[in-house]
Amino acid sequence: MLYAERLWVPLWWWVAGAALAVLLAAEVHMGAPGVRAWLPYVLLLPLVAWALVAFSRLRVQVVAIDPGSNSTESPSAGLELRVGKAHLPLDVASKAAVVPATAKSAALGRQLDPLAFVQHRTWVKQMVIVVLDDPDDPTPYWLISTKRPEDLLAVLTAHGVEAR
Repeated sequence: MLYAERLWVPLWWWVAGAALAVLLAAEVHMGAPGVRAWLPYVLLLPLVAWALVAFSRLRVQVVAIDPGSNSTESPSAGLELRVGKAHLPLDVASKAAVVPATAKSAALGRQLDPLAFVQHRTWVKQMVIVVLDDPDDPTPYWLISTKRPEDLLAVLTAHGVEAR
């Protein structure tokens, strides 16, 4: 694995989620004796934790899918960019660039191609755009949220993807 990151939700989301769950459970607790008093705590706190882990499930990875690839091939042969469950062989990626936080709104708004593959997380400030050169695929580019865009771009450019 050449690059890997998981896009965890911010720490304050955990604090806010736990506080909200405790507040809702306390509301039920105030008016209910017995089992109904503690049951909301048992149900709501794990539910909030499960939801936050589910929001954080997106992984961005660059992996070698063919470790024995021939060195005479392109540097990106046998490598794959994985974002969630989507896979992109790097030999079809032609260019890549960092989308700064100041340009994120435009990239996701008026400049967004409807055929683009987008994995956006609101709590991640920067993105990377990977332009494709594949005549068999109508997707013009991938737009990916990442907390370490320079590191991802360095891995991509080290393996034959041109930096813009």
